This record gives sequence, structure tokens and C-alpha cells, in this order.
Amino acid sequence: MSVMEKIRKKNGYANWDTVAPGIWRMKDIFVNIYMVHNPHDNTWVLVDTGLKSSAPKIKRMAEHLFWPDLVPAGIVLTHGHFDHVGSLVKLAEEWDVPVYAHFMEKPYLTGQSSYPPPDPAVGGGMMASMAWLYPKGPVNIGRHLSILPQDGTIPCLPEWKYIHTPGHAPGHISLFRERDRVLIAGDAFVTTKQESLLSVMSQSKILSGPPKYFTYNWTSAEESVKRLARLNPEVVATGHGCPMRGEEMRNALHNLADNFEEQAVPTRGRYIDDPAYVTANGVEALPPPVAPVRLLLTIAGVAAAVALTLWAMKQRKKNQEWSLSGLLNRQQLDKSLGQ
Repeated sequence: MSVMEKIRKKNGYANWDTVAPGIWRMKDIFVNIYMVHNPHDNTWVLVDTGLKSSAPKIKRMAEHLFWPDLVPAGIVLTHGHFDHVGSLVKLAEEWDVPVYAHFMEKPYLTGQSSYPPPDPAVGGGMMASMAWLYPKGPVNIGRHLSILPQDGTIPCLPEWKYIHTPGHAPGHISLFRERDRVLIAGDAFVTTKQESLLSVMSQSKILSGPPKYFTYNWTSAEESVKRLARLNPEVVATGHGCPMRGEEMRNALHNLADNFEEQAVPTRGRYIDDPAYVTANGVEALPPPVAPVRLLLTIAGVAAAVALTLWAMKQRKKNQEWSLSGLLNRQQLDKSLGQ
């Protein structure tokens, strides 16, 4: 470990790194948060706000990178799922800054609508199996919400443009800096197997489709990946997993785009054949849920084990009663013979 790394770890900065010039990433447990410098007016922007526990870490990182300018020019959201807006209300109110999002995200940021429910039936690991526990309700940031212009520009980041990349969330966006082809993809695709707890903890670099358990429209998700692949990015930074770069990354991204159904779409799940119907007002209709096979098998297995244990205990009790009865009968017989 270098001297600089030791200093950063000592001061609580061990979980952040440089993605590209003027772009920094912080990994908070299992989700990424980004800070982007705007050299035109020497300001900075926060991209996503992580979990509810992220606010103090975000402020420490900002202090280290941008002191004395500790308040950003704004917050840009790739989307509003719970792990990307956990600290949003707290930070927006404390900093009193605009929060930029796509107009299709408005119902989920103003308390109007919950997201389509997460789908634990998609399989793939513990993170997916636990999806029924994840919050899907909206947050309400009120007057701080600013809808992004429809021309793809980002008011506080003149070097960047946004691309609407729905499928994982209705108003999901990805951010692209054309001069060096850096892509902040959000969860349109990720660089780890987000459904697997082991993959999440090890942060192994595997370019993958959007997290399956929260993706409500697989047709839109596929088109979004194809749109991003056509950008031929040099660096990709995603909502989950480590940044990837270069020709190997581009080959993996094009391979995902060309073989999306085989590589990304689960074999079963609530939204595979019948996506949730969403509008600018939020969720309008949902397909029926699909029971997760692995969870059902686990429950059935536990139930069978409990039943078998109870049966064994009952049989043992019976055997003990029979043994005691036999012993008493023999004692009675011996007593009779003795008389």
C-alpha cells in the first residue's frame, strides 16, 4: 500500500478512486456514487446519492476533493431507485441545490408513484432473492427537482450530454463526455453480476445487463444497451461494479448488445413477456407476480425437514413408550411367575 493510499485510508477515503480526469467514484457497500468537476466555472456535480448512510461519506469526499467549495452546483440522478437516492432528500435540503432528472422519473421523486415492484423470481443469487425486501416507494424532493432539457444537455455540466436509457427505470439516463468518450451508464448495464452477493462483494469485473430484479421492461433495456454500445466508449463507470476501459471492455459491451436476450434476460420473471406499463404519471398497470422457484424450493425443503424431524421425534417417543410398556409387561409377567 502506497503512502497516499495509507493517508486516504486513515482519513476514511479508502473506498473512492479516480475514473478519468475530473471524475471520481466512491463505492458505498454495493453501489457507486460519482463526483464530476466542471472546469468551465470550477464547480462540481454529484451523480447519484447512494444509500441513506452515504451522506457523511459524500461530504468527506467533497471536502477532500473540492474544499472550500463543499456544495455542488447540482445533483444529477441516473434514476431514483432506493440505492441511488438514499441520501438525496438530506443533501438536497442541506445544500439547497437543484436535482436534475428525466421527466419520466418525476413521479418517483415527488411522492406520486412507487416503482414497479422488484422481482425476486429472476434468480441469479442472494441479491436477487432478497429483492422483495428492497424499498420501491418514492421519495419527495419537492422544489429541488429540476427536469432535464429534452435536447440532451445537462445545465451544470456543459461538456456532457445525457441519453435516455429506460428499461431498468422509466426515466433512467446515462451521461456521456464526448471529448474522451467517458460513459457514466448508471444501471443501464453494470460491471458485476449484481444479482450475486459473492460477485458484489468480490467486485469481479463482468460486464452484465441491468440488475435483473429491478428491470421492468426488457425490450427497452435491450435498446438502451444497444444505444450505449454505439457510442463506443473508452471508459465506462456504472452504478454497480468497478470502472472498465479499452478494447476489451468495448468488445464485451458489443457482445452484450448483440446477445442481450441470452446474456441479460432471465429465463423466468414477472416482466419478461409482459412489462410494467408506465407513463409520465407513474406506474399504471402491472403483470401478476411470479413466485421465485428457488425461494419456494427452500421453503419446501425447510418445511420437509421440519416435518421429518417432528415425525422422527414422534416415532422415537412411540418407541420409548413401547419399550416402557414392554418393560412393564415383562416386570408384571415376572411378578406373576414369581407368585
